[in-house]
Amino acid sequence: MEYSFPHYLLSKQSVDDLALNKDVLSALRANLPGQPIRIIEVGAGIGTMLRRLLRWEVIRQAEYVLVDEMAENIESASGWIPRWGAEAGMSVEGSGESIRLYDATREIRIWLERADVFDFIRKNQEPADLLIAHAFLDLLPMPESLPKLLSLTKGLAWLTINFDGVTTFEPTVAAALDEQIERLYHRSMDTRSTGGDSRSGRHLFGHLRSIGADIVAAGASDWVVHAVNGKYTDDVAYFLHFILRFFEESLAGHPELEAGTFAGWLQERRAQIERGELVYIAHQMDFLVKPHPSLRGGALRECPV
Repeated sequence: MEYSFPHYLLSKQSVDDLALNKDVLSALRANLPGQPIRIIEVGAGIGTMLRRLLRWEVIRQAEYVLVDEMAENIESASGWIPRWGAEAGMSVEGSGESIRLYDATREIRIWLERADVFDFIRKNQEPADLLIAHAFLDLLPMPESLPKLLSLTKGLAWLTINFDGVTTFEPTVAAALDEQIERLYHRSMDTRSTGGDSRSGRHLFGHLRSIGADIVAAGASDWVVHAVNGKYTDDVAYFLHFILRFFEESLAGHPELEAGTFAGWLQERRAQIERGELVYIAHQMDFLVKPHPSLRGGALRECPV
């Protein structure tokens, strides 16, 4: 199988659609300022959140800045966003790093920024009305990253799909082996050199409180992936294969895990996908936050990482 990260981001759209906490989303709708608004999304991938917000009619008039460090994500976004915009009946202007989508009632001006998030924070001159960080905060050093990130918004922060320490695969391959692999995988998140936290969801409550942020709403946003009548919908089988690829890359050669045993476990899990048997559950948390006034509007842009 060919593994492509942009394809993975495409494949998990429907998984995220079901997972995003609808109470937190309702709070976002209720607290958004009048449009047009300025939105900054960090770790934005290929633009799936923008598409979702338009499909769900959360935004209609906006400036939308997508920030991502991966060149392949920005390149994919520059082609994919105009395609789905046209498929949704919107007119498309521009290309590359500047795109405009519009119709009789909607207008979204989009800028694609390939940048490290902290480099972007240092250079950004115009704070957003809404900051979005989707499936991203659990990859960063915490809590020291939070004040810097929240300095990007003068209004709200929607922090979604923050992993929270529970991974489940069914059916069981071997109970003790399953538990060991899941435990070692979580530990690999906690020991990444770039930062990360396998329980970032629950820890965000304390981290946000410590910097004076107001938690407007919070709730679970679990991935619950299973087949229906023996088949996975949309591109979900690819998503599941990619999740196993994460496990393989993180644990290959681990001194506590016998290589042949791990290879057999991966082989059986992949066979379960092909048979439409694998159930995958990951516990995560969503937050809607109002930063403390001292953090708003770029006050910490010059802080070193």
